[in-house]
Amino acid sequence: MAKDNLVSKKKQEAAPAVRIYRPLAEAVVMCLMRIFNDGTKADKVIESVLKSNPKWGSRDRGFIAENTYEIVRWWRLLKFCGGPGCVKLESKEDFFLISGVWYTLKGIELPDWSEFKSIDKKDIQDKYKEAQQTRKIKESVPDWLDELGEKELGEQWDAELAAMNHRAEVYLRVNTLKTDLPKLAGLLSQRGIVTSTVEGCSDALKLAERSNVFGLPEFKEGLFEVQDAGSQIISDFLDIEPGQRVVDACAGAGGKSLHIAAKMKNKGKLIAMDVEEYKLTELKKRAKRNGVDTIETRLIEAKTIKRMHNSADRLLLDVPCSGLGVLKRNPDSKWKLKPEFIEEIRKVQEEILFNYSKILRAGGKMVYATCSVLPSEGERHVRKFLRKNKAFELLEEKRISPAKDGFDGFYMALIQKKKVEEILPPSV
Repeated sequence: MAKDNLVSKKKQEAAPAVRIYRPLAEAVVMCLMRIFNDGTKADKVIESVLKSNPKWGSRDRGFIAENTYEIVRWWRLLKFCGGPGCVKLESKEDFFLISGVWYTLKGIELPDWSEFKSIDKKDIQDKYKEAQQTRKIKESVPDWLDELGEKELGEQWDAELAAMNHRAEVYLRVNTLKTDLPKLAGLLSQRGIVTSTVEGCSDALKLAERSNVFGLPEFKEGLFEVQDAGSQIISDFLDIEPGQRVVDACAGAGGKSLHIAAKMKNKGKLIAMDVEEYKLTELKKRAKRNGVDTIETRLIEAKTIKRMHNSADRLLLDVPCSGLGVLKRNPDSKWKLKPEFIEEIRKVQEEILFNYSKILRAGGKMVYATCSVLPSEGERHVRKFLRKNKAFELLEEKRISPAKDGFDGFYMALIQKKKVEEILPPSV
């Protein structure tokens, strides 16, 4: 969202009668302190705080979650607009102050509380106008990230950065092992939840309005998962057929593994691997709910990869990355990421691509994927890999752009391992 529209958009969203209630404002401040002072992930903090008071209704919960996420998203801009009082933020009063700057820009009348006494509405609006002249302040990102984005993406960085400051839409993935898209849409409609189909994503439904879908019977029965549409496209891209032996080598908690299993129609063998055992434990729970019985989980240890050489028809390498394609969903990560981490994660990505690709058998296909907008985490690794491994060829690559497609940002490359007769020189 262009920051020229920030104030006007928020004023449109905020009805004249909107009031800030002390317990909710306190909850937002509590969330911010845990996110910035304790370094806890925003989604975990908000989930914990919302669970702490079961008496909060949906509107109260929405106020806490939305305002916490938006303050985190616009952190640098809000500090700039708040002036000297927002330079160093540590105490509860400090976090009340910066939240007051946000409410002011949002067009909400501030209560007569001591924490807001120093806020000058005109000063904030003047500083907001000044911020529009400097992209890294206007778009609220650290200096190093703005420089890196411009270096790798050029003029496209402006558009991607603005797009990633939109609040993330909610997408569902229909579990085709248990239902189909029209049936699920109908069931949700009966509960007052309006959805729409997503062009280019066959199993996705988009929610018209945000809703806590995890409490629905349809979720508990495994009829759907919450998964970004861009992420769903990766499983489609892998060109899966039922009965194949498929390996998801960086499975995590298994969102893509479950989608792959559905694409396989629960026929064949799907091996989901990760270095973290607790993630695989969560995957087993999700698989049971989804009605998936073809998944075998394996913890990656010293010899795991070597033992699997030349064994897979399909291989997914959804490698660890910077997460710079999902900033709209995880806005706190831009304040916690460091340039050093990105340098290190690039080395990990390259190592996984070069070593794990050996799992693929001749004639098989693999997808290398990242949830980053940076070519240095995507295209450049693939080009280097292909130069050094003549047994592989690029069939297709795709980049999902937050600016152009509206989803989270992803890169994916479909690579095939040539058959032996295609590699060996013709006999004389």
